[in-house]
Amino acid sequence: GVLPVLEQAGWRFAGNWQSTQSGVRLKPAAPPVGEFAIYTVDLPSTAPLMEQARYLGGMLGAIAKQHPTDTVDLIGHSAGGVVARLALVNYGAGTVTRLITIAAPNLGTERAAQALDATDDRGLFGGIKRWLVKRKVGDDLYRTIQSSRWALADLAPPVPGTLLYWLNSRQHPDIVYVAVVRGTAFGMPGDQVVPAASQDLRRVSALNSRASIRVVAGDHQLSRQDGLLLSELVSKPASATATATK
Repeated sequence: GVLPVLEQAGWRFAGNWQSTQSGVRLKPAAPPVGEFAIYTVDLPSTAPLMEQARYLGGMLGAIAKQHPTDTVDLIGHSAGGVVARLALVNYGAGTVTRLITIAAPNLGTERAAQALDATDDRGLFGGIKRWLVKRKVGDDLYRTIQSSRWALADLAPPVPGTLLYWLNSRQHPDIVYVAVVRGTAFGMPGDQVVPAASQDLRRVSALNSRASIRVVAGDHQLSRQDGLLLSELVSKPASATATATK
C-alpha cells in the first residue's frame, strides 16, 4: 500500500533496481522524466547484510549519476533499514540527505536467534527436530530460514563480535535520521517481530541522539499508513527529490 499512496501524492515510479552477478541494473532501463522519482530495490535478502549493503551502495551510486543535482531520501523496512545504514557507513552518504527506517531491528531481535535455533538440525536428534519444525512452519519457510542463516545472525542483538555491535559504534554520515516505530493501539498487539525499543534509532550510540522517531500503530508489515506518513516526510523539504525504498 505504500507506492500507490506516494504516487497519489505526486511521486512517480521510476524503476526497480535489481542485483545481478554482473552488478546492478535498472528496469525499466530509462527512468521517466520527472522531479519526484521513486525507485524500489531488490536485494539478495538471504545474503549476509554486508553483501546486501554492497549492492545497495552500487544502486545509490547509479542513482546519483542519473540525478546528480537531486537529493535522496533512503527508506528501509525491517532488515532493509539495517542494510541502508551499513551502506551509508561503508560507502558514504553521497546524495542521500535523509534515512528513514521502518520497523527496523537497529538493536537486533531475539526472533532471529529463535529462527536460527529452530532450524539447527545438528546433533543426534536433529532429524526429529527438523521434521517437527517443518511440520509446524512448512517446507518453504524452513528452507528460506536455512538459506538465510548469515543474514539472521547479522540481526542478533548487539554484543561484542556481532555485526550490529560494530555498526552501532561506527561514525554515521551527518544526515537526517528518522525511525518509524511500531506502536500499539486498541486491538493491535504491535510488532511481534522487532521490539519497539530496537526500532528506535535514538538508542544507537553512534548517532548521539541525532535521530527522531515517529510512532505508527500496527504490526511488522508495511501498510498504507506507512505510505501516508512517508508522503508527509519525503515531501519536506522540497529539495528531497529522489527516493529509494526496499
